[in-house]
Amino acid sequence: MNVQPLMPERAPGSRRVLAARLEPFDSYWQAPKDIEAGYSSFAAYYRANYLQHLPADRNARILVISCGPGYLVGVLAQAGYKSVVGIDSDPGKVEHARRHGLPCEVAEAFPYLERSRGEFDVIVPEQELNHLTHEETIEFLRLCHAALRPGGRIIVYAMNGANPLVGSENLAHNIDHFYLVTEYSLTQLLELGGFRQVRPFALKLYVFWKNPLNYVGLAVTTVLELAMRVIFMLYGKKVRVLSKKVAALAVK
Repeated sequence: MNVQPLMPERAPGSRRVLAARLEPFDSYWQAPKDIEAGYSSFAAYYRANYLQHLPADRNARILVISCGPGYLVGVLAQAGYKSVVGIDSDPGKVEHARRHGLPCEVAEAFPYLERSRGEFDVIVPEQELNHLTHEETIEFLRLCHAALRPGGRIIVYAMNGANPLVGSENLAHNIDHFYLVTEYSLTQLLELGGFRQVRPFALKLYVFWKNPLNYVGLAVTTVLELAMRVIFMLYGKKVRVLSKKVAALAVK
């Protein structure tokens, strides 16, 4: 039986036209208006959510896709990782990273991955997978799988449809949001991309402990998510991750 490719064949390295129009997948969009301030504020977020999932080997080769001004790249460098590269399709954002001496370059995600077979130990896309269609997502994950070395890992995230308070609004408020996931469907996407040992986890929002309001926000959301988990159980659903965004670690 012949297996048809998900997308029409293209010449390797050729430009990939993606469905998203306003917020392209291969460019970081979450930076605040004061981009410089983001280097400190976003660092707390990345340290709380990502560092624990990275390999102990500081020589691991890490690719950050949609790196924008290099917030995550900077955190990784500060943590001692010596072989990190960030890519973003927006030259203006990459210029901010370069001013900070960060190893970032202008590149589109799909062509870059196509010519990077077996080069990386870790790949971290900083853009939500929901900015790709399902077909684009699976193609992207397969390219990431091919770009990783054996035993390499990927860390991805997407908007969580399991949260009944914000799930539907997350999908509706942006025409470049093409779908929602839960911990289960995110696992399915990664498995279709060729990955194994998928481990979903919640992304923490309240990580800025100098602000006392974060303790209030954490307490309120913890109670709400516990209540939602109980309600799901009453309907026969075992939902573990109810955060606004759900992430996952997976292995090649």
